[in-house]
Amino acid sequence: MADITKDAAYNAVAPDDFKSMIEVDRYNARTPHFDKIITATHTHFWDPLDKKYIDYDTPFDMNTPMLPLDFVAEMATPIGQRMSDAEKVAFVNENFRWMLSAILHGEQGALSLSASLCHVLKDPGAQEYASNQAREEARHVLGFSRYIQTRWGEPLPCGNTLANLLEEMVNAPEVYKKLVGMQMLVEGLAMGAFASIFEFTNDPLARHLTQLVMTDEAFHHKFGKIWADKTMPHVSEEERHIIEDWAAECFQTLLFNLGAPFEKRVVYEKFGIDWEEATAEIAKVITVEKRREVMGRQSSIFRVLIKTLLNAGIITDRTKALYATYVDMDELKNEGDEMVGDAIAADGIKFLERVNLRGQAEAAE
Repeated sequence: MADITKDAAYNAVAPDDFKSMIEVDRYNARTPHFDKIITATHTHFWDPLDKKYIDYDTPFDMNTPMLPLDFVAEMATPIGQRMSDAEKVAFVNENFRWMLSAILHGEQGALSLSASLCHVLKDPGAQEYASNQAREEARHVLGFSRYIQTRWGEPLPCGNTLANLLEEMVNAPEVYKKLVGMQMLVEGLAMGAFASIFEFTNDPLARHLTQLVMTDEAFHHKFGKIWADKTMPHVSEEERHIIEDWAAECFQTLLFNLGAPFEKRVVYEKFGIDWEEATAEIAKVITVEKRREVMGRQSSIFRVLIKTLLNAGIITDRTKALYATYVDMDELKNEGDEMVGDAIAADGIKFLERVNLRGQAEAAE
């Protein structure tokens, strides 16, 4: 199986090689790398179907914006200026639906990818953690499905850029692509997106849901971080270039295409907007300088992504200039390992600990 493995915890076999999973020596060859994050699963358990964790009956007036109007780039163009106040609200809310639909598709990708890791990782601890993550990603799929159903009825289709990347990662034979791609690239994007939603949304239900999901995602990121800590210091120059270049390619693809007008045609069609006009008008307002300004914010999804790759040792002097176009790399380095969503997730875990402790007390009575 093609891979870059430097630690026994990430040894992998082909997905159809089940006989390797029942080798006698394998069962006692468990590394301790993942024990803490496996045990911590119990402290941040939550159930999307239980109202003591989240109540999907929480009302919201859909005639009010779910995000600030200036959160959507089109509002700064003639397209937005032509809209009535009611149309602006409807357009912003439909953009939020599109954003959350992309998150839902990403969670499904994470679920499928985590399950695929169970078929290839030989270390019992790594395999147990992957199965744990699959369980948590499944509740995220349920959580966002239920939210979108409550507010809009059904999600919007997945954009081609995200769909293609998710398919590549889920089906990749290389474990490094699964871990760098999902646990760092996509999870990094997700943590930035969740932090932005938590900070800016006007819907308390969306705010609460994203915080609950972040309590899980903070640990998923650690699974990838363990891989980076155990792998990147020991790779050859050629292997480093392979990992670094693939990550840079994915970053550029996501940066320029993830939210591009051609990906949002399903939204534009509802409002009679020509996506080619939108492309031209948005290009006038989203300049390199504007991107740099936006990425200067702590909750910028791409800033969080760059910091994730930098802290993992996947950005070196070879590719540093690419990212430095948009963010101050020295500033990122000096910030240390703390991520923008960590404090939000920590507060969410405290909430879950209180809820779960009450449940245990009630069960004991």
